[in-house]
Amino acid sequence: MRRTIVLLVCLLSGITVLRAQEAQGPTDPKAQKSWQEAEGWIRQRKYDAAVDSFRKANKQDGGHCEACARKMIEYGIKSGDFKAADAAAQQLIADAKDPLHAAEAHLERGTVQYREGVEKNKVDCYAEADREFQATLAAYPHTPVACLYDGISLARLNRDDEAKTQFAKFLDVAPKEDADRERAQRYLENPELARARMAPAFAITTLDGRQVSLDGLAGKVVLIDFWATWCGPCREALPHIREIAQKFSGEPLVVMSISLDKDEGKWKDFVAKNNMTWLQYRDGGGDIARLFRVESIPHTFTIDADGVMQDEHIGDASVEGKLKKLCARARQLQEAPQVALKPGQ
Repeated sequence: MRRTIVLLVCLLSGITVLRAQEAQGPTDPKAQKSWQEAEGWIRQRKYDAAVDSFRKANKQDGGHCEACARKMIEYGIKSGDFKAADAAAQQLIADAKDPLHAAEAHLERGTVQYREGVEKNKVDCYAEADREFQATLAAYPHTPVACLYDGISLARLNRDDEAKTQFAKFLDVAPKEDADRERAQRYLENPELARARMAPAFAITTLDGRQVSLDGLAGKVVLIDFWATWCGPCREALPHIREIAQKFSGEPLVVMSISLDKDEGKWKDFVAKNNMTWLQYRDGGGDIARLFRVESIPHTFTIDADGVMQDEHIGDASVEGKLKKLCARARQLQEAPQVALKPGQ
């Protein structure tokens, strides 16, 4: 899922980027102290405590602190406190200064409702998300992210014809370089995929210069390994990853190692010295890791030929049995392309 939806501060209308003015932090001295406390909790990754402190700062600042509300949404989603995130989003809607702020606030609340629907499998949340995304699109019809996630919400409500309309609209208005274009095309052709636990869409340029996108690998099983040269357990697991790459050579399997190294030279030297001949990418900024919500490494993800997430492991794990079954299904798909496999099968 694209950035598993990131919280957006911009709406795209045609080729024009409309950006709401950057929200400032609280002005009340007590609220500023609570804000600093919240930032301290964030550094400790105690996001639930951070939400409480941002809520306190918002109250101390008169209950209309836009920046506080945005932080409550961001870290409410991260901590699973969707009630707090939704309340903050509703505050943004009520306090919207103009149509742009209102459309952005509806997009924020749609994001919260969508994420709660995903996390808790709540149909009512998808219906509410649809209403919020529609409110954004009523003001700014060419907002790609609203089109895409409204389409997914509608698909999860089994309203496939409406979902297809939104996916088609996304393809019309999204930038050509948008990594979600291939994913939206697949959803348009098969809305059933939008109801599956799809792996996040991304596109990268590998160490050997190849342009690779996850949706471009459709029809193949993908094993993604997040690691780093400075990670002892990752180095210990390396022979196992190499063994898998060799053992499944010739099978419809792609092994992709994504390093979190900051030092490009050290990473390149390590890859060369250890004969890591499968796909290699350095995620120095952590963008792909955030997509997959990786917080510990080594961390592997097994994705089937439809792009559906099938398995996830922290640390070294025996995945050969799962890969063997998924590769067998991928071969069936290649041999009988007119028969589409259902997600999760």
